[in-house]
Order: sequence, then C-alpha cells, then structure tokens
Amino acid sequence: MNRFASEAMRHFFLLIGAAIMLAPFVLMVSISLKSPGEVFAPGFRLLPVQWHAWQNYSDAFTKVPLARFILNGFIVTFCIFAAQAITALPMAYALAKLRWRGREVSFALVMLALLIPPQVPAIPLYIALWQLELLNTYAAIILPSTISVFGIFMMRQFFRTVPDDLIAAARMDGMGEFGIVWRIMLPTAAPAIAAFACLSFIWNWNEFFWPFIAVQDEHLMTPPLGIAFFSNAEAGTSFGPLMAAATAVTAPLVIAFLLAQRAFVDGVTMSSVK
Repeated sequence: MNRFASEAMRHFFLLIGAAIMLAPFVLMVSISLKSPGEVFAPGFRLLPVQWHAWQNYSDAFTKVPLARFILNGFIVTFCIFAAQAITALPMAYALAKLRWRGREVSFALVMLALLIPPQVPAIPLYIALWQLELLNTYAAIILPSTISVFGIFMMRQFFRTVPDDLIAAARMDGMGEFGIVWRIMLPTAAPAIAAFACLSFIWNWNEFFWPFIAVQDEHLMTPPLGIAFFSNAEAGTSFGPLMAAATAVTAPLVIAFLLAQRAFVDGVTMSSVK
C-alpha cells in the first residue's frame, strides 16, 4: 500500500509539472484560434466561440514572409549541426580514447568553456566577421556556432563507454584513427548524435541574440526574428497572428522531438554512464 501511495504521489507531481510546462503552449494555440475581440474578452475560454484560425494563420504567412523565415531556420540549424558534428566527433574521440600530453588540461578548458555565456565573445566575433565582409550573410549566423563545446563534452562522455577492445581490433586491421572515428565510433554513437542533434536543433532554432546583430536583410532572418515583426509599438501587437506564427515556428521543434524521443533519451542516458 505504501508503495502504491508513493507511486501515485510521484505521478501526481509529474502530472502537475507537465500541466505547468504545457500551459503556455495550450494558451498559445488557443489564442491563435480566436478573434481580436475574444482575445481581450473578460474571462478565459479554451476554445473560441467564433473561430478565427484561418484569418490568423493566413495573416501570419502573408503579412510577413514567415515561410522564408522557417526555411532560413532549417538551413541555419542543419548547417550548424553538420559543422558541430564534424568537429565534435574527432575532438571527443581524442579526449576519450587517445593518450597524449595535455589531454587533461584540454578537457579542463572544454569544461571551462561551458561556463562562458555566448554573449561574451559577441563583440570580437562581430568585428572579425565585419573585417571578413561576412556580415549579413548565412555565414555570419553559422560560423560562430560551428564548434559546440557541449557537443564535444557529450560525445566524449559517450565514447568513454565504448570498449577499448573494439578500437584495438580496428587498429589491428590497419585502420587509422580518422577511419576509426568515422567508421567505428560514428555508427556506435548514433543515439548520442541523435540526442545532440535534438539539442542543437532546438537551441539554434530558438537563437535570437546573435542573428539579431549578425543580419539585417529580411530574407536572411530566422524564425525568432520573424516573430518580432508582429510587435508594433504604434499600431499595437496583433496577438492572433502573433500566436499563429509562434505555433507555426514551434511545431517543427515538437515534431522533431517526438520523432527522435527514444533516441534522445537513450543518447542522454548512455552519455551519462561514466
């Protein structure tokens, strides 16, 4: 009986936490379906009396080029993740499986870099990109994020769980270190890569600070920058289209996580074994 009560209490608190986490998203979808009059009406109704969804979502995609912003988001996040994976895998392998002078110091620097906020190197990066004449391009958004310190740390933790005998057997077959990384470690680390892909996609999709100062042209803007177009200090904020745009921008994140949920959990769990 005590065990049943403990399980019931745990699930009760989990349900409460889930309700608190989901409440803003439910409110967002609810407002995206309502007319302006219902948005500011006293009291709250989850479903609208008069559906205004078509107008809100139509305005979200016609008043601003929201489809272009979403496409930019996919381009930027895919390129950033590809660059992060290409750099993180060999670095993590070197920190986890190779023996060389300075390895522990290098890992300590990786851990230290995790503590540095992304806003700290913003000014030097901006000046460097300006001197290279790369501002206001896709490269200006992508290049500063090509190396993920968290990705190196996460993959290093996963590689430590890979048996050394597997690597020794590959070396006996004449395989070089880069061959081991891409032909042995990469397939083995598929769950960890999937988990890191989800985290990288969510982080870079929602990034507002750096794209805001790196690009000015509308056709280069990412989804968070595009949503800001619905806020107008003079005419007021159009909450219906704003919430519709926010729903459209959030949907790819939800779909991506649901599709990779099992791999995400497995990757995070296996990366924390050691």
